[in-house]
Formats: sequence, C-alpha cells, structure tokens
Amino acid sequence: QLSMMAVERTVSLYPLSNYTFGTKDAQYERDTSVTSRFQRMREEYEKMGMRRSVEGVLLVHEHNLPHVLLLQLGTTFFKLPGGELGPGEDAVEGLKRILNITLGRQDGIHQDWMMDEAVGNWWRPNFEAPQYPYVPAHVTKPKEHKKLLLVQLSEKALFAVPKNYKLVAAPLFELYDNSTSYGPIIASLPQALSRFNYVYS
Repeated sequence: QLSMMAVERTVSLYPLSNYTFGTKDAQYERDTSVTSRFQRMREEYEKMGMRRSVEGVLLVHEHNLPHVLLLQLGTTFFKLPGGELGPGEDAVEGLKRILNITLGRQDGIHQDWMMDEAVGNWWRPNFEAPQYPYVPAHVTKPKEHKKLLLVQLSEKALFAVPKNYKLVAAPLFELYDNSTSYGPIIASLPQALSRFNYVYS
C-alpha cells in the first residue's frame, strides 16, 4: 500500500526575486574544444573507467510558473550547474562541492545546499556527444554516467556567478520539447519534474 506521501511529492518554490546574484572571477572549461574534450575523456577512461558526472536542477518560480536556473555562456549555450565527480566521490557531496565552486558566495558565509532526489540518469555510450536516458541495448561499457539531482533552494540566497556566464531562469514551457535550443537533457526536464506537486511560496 503506497502512502499518499510517496505518491504526492511536494516541492516548495520561492520567487526569483528572493534571490540575489553577484559576480566572481570567470571560470573556464577544462577543454578548449569538443575534440579535446572527448580526447581527455578517452584518456581518462583508459585509466579510471567510466566518467561519473552530476548536475543540479535548481528551481524558482515567477508568477507561479516553475523556472529552472541555467548557466548561459554566450548567446546560445545553456547548461545545468554541475561537473565531473572525483574517483569514489559521492554524487551528493560532489554536487555540493561543485555548486560551491560554481555559484557559492565569496564572503565566507557557508551556503547550505539541500539535495533532494535524483530526477534523471543519462548515459553516454561512446566518446561522442549523444547521451540517452537509458543504456542502449548493445552497449556494455558506457563512457559516462550523468546523474541529475533536484536541489531544494532555501527561501532566500545569494549566488555568485562567474562573470563569463549569466544565470538565467528558464520557464518549463520554454524548455519543453526544445532540444534544438537547450539539448535533450534540459529539454526533458519538464517531463522529469511533472511528478512533483509544487507549493508556490
């Protein structure tokens, strides 16, 4: 017998205007090109096996519509905050570490990131761009496993954004079925997040 608590997961969302956005020094990708990124992935795979990465889904609301916080680089590239896990690093602790580096405030005040549940798992079968929300049938050794974790934001917070990025709030209706602009992972978030019951504070 499933309890209603298990069926009805409630997530509290706070207005975008509750959050303050500062800036900090630019942060650059480790790889200067797509080719070098897959070359490094190939080299690390030979030494350490499958790459494990984690990304955070941070939600706010505007006019009672859920929005996802995305990092925007240039005019057309968007990504969820996240990155690679170290060998043996726990996904929750790893995402806290990465969020502190990427968005953490710089005034010495501790930022408490509250991790909720996983809202997606994606696998990269080859040293190439395509990723899938399942391991394809013929693939026995995926090259990367990416886990998406919901991050429950506190009622108010200050984020320090690297100055080469913008932190933008994208409404779910803008992301839905829009892999052309956002890529398949971000475009799938409206479906992944539809199981939650949102309380707009």
